[in-house]
Order: sequence, then C-alpha cells, then structure tokens
Amino acid sequence: MRIGIQASYAGGFRETAAEIVDLEAAGLDLAMCAEVYTFDAVSQLGYLAAVTERVELMSAILPIYSRTPALTAMTAAGLDFVSGGRFTLGLGASGPQVIEGWHGVPYDAPLQRTREIVEICRQVWRRERLVHEGPKYTVPLPADQGTGLGKPLKLINTPVRERIPVMLAALGPKNVELAAEIAEVWEPIWFMPERADAVWGDSLRAGKAKRDPELGELQVICGVPVAIGEDVDHLHDQVRPNLALYVGGMGAKGKNFYNDLARRYGFEEAAETVQELYLSGRKDEAAAALPEEFVRSVSLIGPESHVAERVAAYAEAGVTTIALQPLDDSREGRLRTVETMRRLADR
Repeated sequence: MRIGIQASYAGGFRETAAEIVDLEAAGLDLAMCAEVYTFDAVSQLGYLAAVTERVELMSAILPIYSRTPALTAMTAAGLDFVSGGRFTLGLGASGPQVIEGWHGVPYDAPLQRTREIVEICRQVWRRERLVHEGPKYTVPLPADQGTGLGKPLKLINTPVRERIPVMLAALGPKNVELAAEIAEVWEPIWFMPERADAVWGDSLRAGKAKRDPELGELQVICGVPVAIGEDVDHLHDQVRPNLALYVGGMGAKGKNFYNDLARRYGFEEAAETVQELYLSGRKDEAAAALPEEFVRSVSLIGPESHVAERVAAYAEAGVTTIALQPLDDSREGRLRTVETMRRLADR
C-alpha cells in the first residue's frame, strides 16, 4: 500500500511544495496535481520535480479534450524527463460543463478519444514516426483538411522511458472497463471496499480479460479524507459539503456522473434529494441530507485502530495507493497524519 497526497488548489504553491518535501521525508510516495479550471497542473508538477527527490508525481487529472494527443505525449515525456522518470500521466474525460463551458470544445466520444490518445502517446514515447488513423484523430492531418504539407514526425528527444505509466480516472461501467484494459493505473472516486465489487467488479473483470500482460497488474488509487484520533468524529461533517457538491452540483440533472455513482452504490433516494436541494441553492440542506453511512464509508476518520482496519479493507479490495485528503488544519498535523498512515500502510 502506497500513500499519496493531492496538492491544494489554494494558497501559496511554494508553501505547498515545501510541505510536500517534508512529507516526502516522512514516507510519502506520491504527489498529485489536479487541473480543472484552475492554474494548470503541468507548471506545478515541474516545480515539484525540481524540489523533490523520490516522490512519484502524477497529473490528476489532465482533461483529454484540452490538449492535442501529441502535446499530451510531449508534456508527459517532458515531466518524466525533468523528474528523472517519476511521472505518471493521469487522464480523464472531466465533464461537459467544464469541457464545453471552459474549453469551448464539444464533449463527445470520451471512450474513443481516450483509447486513441493513449495509443498516440505510447507511439510518441517509442519515438515512432507518428501515423494514426482513427475515428477521432488522424495524424498527419489529411491533405484535404489543411495545406497538405503535414508529414509524419517523431519526437526529437529520447524519453527517459518509452512507456510512461498512464492513469485513467473512470467512473462509468464502460470507462472502468477501458481503464482495466489499457491503463497501468485506475482512479475511481468514493471507493467503498464492501460495495466496490458490486459496482465495478464486472467492468474490471471484462477489461482485464483484454489486458496486455506487459502492462502488469492494474494499480488502483483512490482519494480519501483522513483524520486520525480519539476526538475526530465531528470531522465527518467537514466532509459533507464537498460530497454534496459532487453528488448534487457537479453536473446538470441527468448528466451528473457522481450522482449516478451514488445511485449505483445504493443511495438512490438520497442522491435524488441531495441533487434537488443543491440545484435549488440549498447547499447546507443538501450536505445534511447525505446518509451517515455514505459519508463514513468514503472516509478514514476515527481512532487509529479503526483507520487501520479500514486501510486493511481497502488493500483487500485491491487498492494499492491511498491519496490522502488530510483534515488537519496545520502543517504539523498533516505531517503526523502522513507518518501514521505510512506506518499503517506498511503493515
């Protein structure tokens, strides 16, 4: 079991990076940078590459629509280069609200696009002349669609690795099946060890049946809010607003992948209620309407003995990395959390 952490969106990044350096010394294995409609993740990952020595770096996630496939491949190769082979390319489809509302491009065919982008990236990293003809991407551009001067090129630099690990963030059945088929790492959200197989098991098995053995065993990373102590139970309420945002507000009615997931986990009625409340502006009521079981199942909050049991359950269910979301309000507290989780994971 490995331990990771996601860099904060807010605050000074130099302070965040300095803290990650301290956490690396305490046993942190992985640092992740997200890219939503925030600052880009690439500049921050490059900064972390310069100040860390051992910790693995991951984009979590780069949306597949915001860069050309070749630029995605070049970016991953560049980050792997400046980090000395410590980068994992995390990709995901995001959602139509962000892709069409922020990037201004159609949100279409996420499965096909993901498959082709991964194929193109691996071709670039092998330094092959880039020729790809797919339903969504044709490289070089056909003569009748441009000047006709495009020609197959290969990456000038030699990458540190010709196969940079790919992580796919995926929730829906077909997306998860694709991740299990073509990616080194899969990132779900709200991983509930006791219910994960019922929700995702068939998709994972179907994808693994088509998996190239050279990819190795599928690694699984999931983010979990964490607070360890005898008097931390109240912090479950601190988790509620973020959960309500995703279940209730991260997408329109009928187009919210996170709401769909809550329903698949068996919380259909609550998912409907939370969405109705959130979309009507009653955000506090939406957070309060989340079932206690749901909030507790996706968190690691409680005494060390309880957290140890839950970490073991995650490992038993196939999770290989827990990306911590520490609820401590101080740098020292977060350091203690990582040290404790390192010890529990090593068991």
